[in-house]
Amino acid sequence: MEGFLGVNLSDIPWPTVAGLSKDTPVIIPVAALEQHGHHMPLFTDSLLLGEVVRRAALQLGDRVLLTPLLWLGNSDHHLDFAGTLSAPPRVYLDTLNGLAENMLQHGFRRIVFVNGHGGNDVPGRQAVFELRQRHRQREDVLFLFATYWSLGARPQEAGEGFAQREMGHACEWETSMMLRLAPHLVGDFKNAAPVDFGEPFTPAARGWITKERTVSGHIGQPHLASAEKGETLFRVFSDDLVAFLERVICWDGKSWNG
Repeated sequence: MEGFLGVNLSDIPWPTVAGLSKDTPVIIPVAALEQHGHHMPLFTDSLLLGEVVRRAALQLGDRVLLTPLLWLGNSDHHLDFAGTLSAPPRVYLDTLNGLAENMLQHGFRRIVFVNGHGGNDVPGRQAVFELRQRHRQREDVLFLFATYWSLGARPQEAGEGFAQREMGHACEWETSMMLRLAPHLVGDFKNAAPVDFGEPFTPAARGWITKERTVSGHIGQPHLASAEKGETLFRVFSDDLVAFLERVICWDGKSWNG
């Protein structure tokens, strides 16, 4: 990651890892490789999360340990669209459990998954639930799963005239961020017709596949995207992530409150 100043697991030898404080939060970014409509690359989720984490890490420095981003996510609901790669839900759940167990074996006590793909949310929450049950006799461990756009941000209050009030898919928000990060990877978003979020039996949770909701693959209003909005989104989301991780760093190691 260009400009990264913190402790990156991929760049250091094992004795350095062994010498770190075991209260150092281990940040495991998890995303996906899946379809993002006609105008966005398959690697969108991973690229965007990587930038959010990079910006946060620049502020946090050596107070966190960052693992390489896990680009394979739970994307079964997108498999009707060519190019999507997916770890089935139970395989993905076991993968997250295994990564956390690896870091516990190395002595670390604060494991934080930072997520950049909506489909990872359910297995991610289940993974941290299972981890805590498996290590229920310990009072010094913290297992967290956090999606970067759900950490309290209200981009619409930060200016730039946002139309959307929530994250969609290859939408105003994601398209704007990609226009800021890698505009050469963005296709004809101006002619992408809006796709409504709909009302899928809320407040119940509904099992769904993407082609039920959209023919093109996107959900939201990508035609309203701009690089300026993208910069605002990156700033808001990375600041939210920093504030969240500061809470993890300051945790007293035993209490319920964080």
